[in-house]
Amino acid sequence: MLHHYPYAGLGAASFGWLEARHHFSFGQYQDPQKTGFGDLLVINDDIIQPKSGFAPHGHSDMEIITYVRRGAISHEDSQGNKGRTGAGDVQVMSAGTGIRHSEYNLEEEETNLFQIWIAPDESGLPPRWDAAEFPKGQIDDQLPLLVSGDGQAPLHINNRAAKIYAGRLGAGQSLTHKLAEDLSLRAYLLVSDGTMLIGDIEAGKGDGVSVEGRTHIEIAAREPSEILVIELGA
Repeated sequence: MLHHYPYAGLGAASFGWLEARHHFSFGQYQDPQKTGFGDLLVINDDIIQPKSGFAPHGHSDMEIITYVRRGAISHEDSQGNKGRTGAGDVQVMSAGTGIRHSEYNLEEEETNLFQIWIAPDESGLPPRWDAAEFPKGQIDDQLPLLVSGDGQAPLHINNRAAKIYAGRLGAGQSLTHKLAEDLSLRAYLLVSDGTMLIGDIEAGKGDGVSVEGRTHIEIAAREPSEILVIELGA
């Protein structure tokens, strides 16, 4: 089963320095029909104006993944971590017992990013932060794994079933992304750029597509495009 969530129909919030779209209920946007997708609790599509951002604030017991699409985000937290994550790269934060952090766009251009929150398998773990750079060119025949909880990806989160893949496809390029043999996985796909055919759904930039009850999904790029696949347990 596939379900399409067009960008234009997502929840929206505007604060001047921040334009946000919410795939699920978040902050002032509350929809009882959109309270998450299994352990996937938040996807925010944020545009942050230059020289602005999120002042220091706290989190606990949440896996927070930031995928930067354009510009860069600069992170600093109460554990002493500091870092700048640029377009096409990813940072992860396991909030655990509690962490305070700030996220600022210190660039001269807008920053556009996906912020993804996934519930951890365990609460009360030590907080941690990490980031990694990834190749920016067109992929070959499969999406690279960026984040997982099983130790197989460059970046680790505390959810053993969760995996995040991402990559750029050229115009006319297609691939088959394998999910699971026993239909036990669900997935949420995000079109970061371009236009793609996901199964029989044509999805554009900013759209989401949820997938359940399939062992694989066919993906085809109508034009140069970028996609994220977030896999989750049953």
